[in-house]
Amino acid sequence: MERMRRTLLGIPAALILLVATACTVTQKDPDYVPPAPLPALEQLMQAPLADTAMYAVGQDILSFVTADRNVVCSLTSARGEHVNLPYEQNGYADPANNKLATVPVAHCELAAYPAPDAKDITEDCGGTGLGYLGGAALLTPERAGYGECRSGVTQQEAEFGPKGSRKGLISQLPVLDEGKNLERNGLRCSAYNGGVACGNVSAGVAFFVSRESYELISDAGKPATQGSSNAPKTP
Repeated sequence: MERMRRTLLGIPAALILLVATACTVTQKDPDYVPPAPLPALEQLMQAPLADTAMYAVGQDILSFVTADRNVVCSLTSARGEHVNLPYEQNGYADPANNKLATVPVAHCELAAYPAPDAKDITEDCGGTGLGYLGGAALLTPERAGYGECRSGVTQQEAEFGPKGSRKGLISQLPVLDEGKNLERNGLRCSAYNGGVACGNVSAGVAFFVSRESYELISDAGKPATQGSSNAPKTP
């Protein structure tokens, strides 16, 4: 009987101890300031590499989308101006282009994006100076560029732009998790900071693209240009 009484008396104390140890209240530090995102080249150097197997699309191409479906990118190859993309019609496989050198590239398209800055417009679009639009970025081992001459929308806009179908080849691509890296033939892409950075780390060349802004990086990491737009440009 005495043993039972001691056991019953011990139960409330045990419950109090359990509650005290199990209920931990955490409060946000009002003075805490989140660290700034890494510069694009540092992100590409430091972020862990993802397994390439799940991103393989076609022959020797790695493709992915960001979690918000605003950016699609491919680590692929180009022959001249023809980029080998699994979701865009292109002349890469045309026998007439076999004589052109095959170059590793990273190519990204955006559904919502800023207009290119005037100093980043590198083509006169057939002498007209018209039709050079944002929404596409291209990295070669030597340089990064933003914008291109085209009429109409990219495939990414057709699927995930304001009037997008949300259906098609891009909708079937895997998501690259925030903070992860993919690498092919010396070029890397990383999903981070609300967009995507792609670069050739050894050459110090990269770009960063998001719906609000873009950045072109050259000369061993020095920003070449930065562009932004309060209203993303879509045709």
